[in-house]
Amino acid sequence: MTESFEPQPPSVVLDPQREASLRTVGIISYVLHAIVAIGALLPGVQASIVLLIVAVIVDLVKRDEAVGTWQATHFSWRLRSVLWCGILYVVTIPLWLLFIIPGWIAWCLISIWFLYRIVRGWLAMNDRRPMPT
Repeated sequence: MTESFEPQPPSVVLDPQREASLRTVGIISYVLHAIVAIGALLPGVQASIVLLIVAVIVDLVKRDEAVGTWQATHFSWRLRSVLWCGILYVVTIPLWLLFIIPGWIAWCLISIWFLYRIVRGWLAMNDRRPMPT
């Protein structure tokens, strides 16, 4: 007896217009997250934290419209990504205060991880697949 550990899409079926609207919101949010993540990795490029705040607000406001759908997992995925990155950045602040290089390395690794999560989510959304919860 084998069990599938693939995330199963929720059973709510959306009308095509609502699904397209939620996908558009998701793509806009992923684009904003990606701009911030890439800006954090490239020297001399500083994407505004305002873009990230806008993306988080959009996700929080629109999340209820996706409840019970496969797209709801994407809203949670993006919000958890931002939350964990924020926590990791705060936890590694002492590395910046004590030693510049370890702080820079830690923040680069966190930014790479954040970019990975955004790209992974974006690809899954394009394939209309839910994210793991």
